[in-house]
Amino acid sequence: MKFAEIFTALKLDPDFEISNAFKLHSYYSVSSLATSSVAAVGCAISELLEVTGMRASSSSVKVDQTLSSFWFAQSICPVQWSMPPVWDAIAGDYRTNDGWIKLHTNLDHHKAAALSVLDCKASRAKVELAVRKWTSDDLEGQIVEAGGVAAAMRSREEWLEHPQGIAVGKEPLISWQASRKRAMRQWHATSSRPLNGLKVLDLTRVLAGPVCTRTLAGFGADVLRIDPPLWEEPNVVPDISLGKRCARLDLKSKHGREVFEGLLASADMLVHGYRADALEKLGYGLEARQQIAPNLIEISLDAYGWTGPWATRRGFDSLVQMSCGIAHQGMKWVKSEVPTPLPVQALDHATGYLMAAAAIKALVDARTKNEIDNARLSLARTAELLISEPSTGIEPSAKSEPSAQYKPSAQSEPAAEHYSEFEEQTPWGPALRLKPALAVENAPMHWALPACNLGSSSPEW
Repeated sequence: MKFAEIFTALKLDPDFEISNAFKLHSYYSVSSLATSSVAAVGCAISELLEVTGMRASSSSVKVDQTLSSFWFAQSICPVQWSMPPVWDAIAGDYRTNDGWIKLHTNLDHHKAAALSVLDCKASRAKVELAVRKWTSDDLEGQIVEAGGVAAAMRSREEWLEHPQGIAVGKEPLISWQASRKRAMRQWHATSSRPLNGLKVLDLTRVLAGPVCTRTLAGFGADVLRIDPPLWEEPNVVPDISLGKRCARLDLKSKHGREVFEGLLASADMLVHGYRADALEKLGYGLEARQQIAPNLIEISLDAYGWTGPWATRRGFDSLVQMSCGIAHQGMKWVKSEVPTPLPVQALDHATGYLMAAAAIKALVDARTKNEIDNARLSLARTAELLISEPSTGIEPSAKSEPSAQYKPSAQSEPAAEHYSEFEEQTPWGPALRLKPALAVENAPMHWALPACNLGSSSPEW
């Protein structure tokens, strides 16, 4: 079975059925990763139904590999409106004087940091000239020190010799933390909506964490996402806010902190994607959180792992792919001269589903052992999982031109049959949503709320 390490980490029986076998065009087994990470959620739900007495035996779990792969790209199809561009005009791969570097400039302060180091204006042509003067490592280090995000392209061999690569290689796929004897509040579960009434406080951004909470909402969880004032993610919000309510709070204000602490005290689960020291700097370290909410399950992630010199480094899926050797291997595979990433942001999506599976497994342990477990995951460790599996054996369809970004083959586009027949009414206009890739017997995955704008709800349960 593919990706057995997932089920070992979760202590789950990998009993599921795959339909519509499909392979995204990649050197790596991306579609198998998609299938296995989605299946882990289903197997965890099946076990939860059994241990809570809602089912006499385990429920059948079916995963559509084609739909899983499509959910790893984008689940929403706008009708007569368009999603904003995924990337800022400056973001992308640039040649240095000794290799390649990726600049991630989607957020204004990250762009400002990169431009301040490069000492140039926000013009792609000017950035290209400025980057050529630097070595990849030096520029990466200077941008990170300035508060930005960037990643030099490293080969697999270089990453395995890097201090952070060594640290990540020693970490478990899912790190279980702080098991403590506590009883959870009962959450109004039903056999068809096993997470009904579960209060999930969502402090995640961009993709992996929001995929986790979107998945939990699909089985009935009450997900309340909290963002700071003025924070926006227009290029992903229509995709990942499905099933949630979204509110804003200023955790640096007295009122915002009071409201947040009330929400935390009433929550059953906290999902967050802050860097290892970020909540501590706000005065909400682990000890403080446990004093406010002693029975709280926590599921958290970061980019580059929880140990090593980069444990507090900002990062995104595309940067981790550059750092750990994935983009370099893709470049070799398609015989290109430019970094070649995965056809989808598989590290984000897989980590998100693994987080959801870990959250549900923690509920199982809370019910069967009266133990509260926390789980930590990282994009870099999920990358190790993907790399460890045999490659797909697929041959690249064509050699990429030096100036072109790799694009997946046309067969990777969803067809009309893959979408629900009902239009979702969103704030931006009507849209079609992919059918769920996961089917748990008599517990259909569906979302009670359409996608919404950030800050469109009040910060209350």
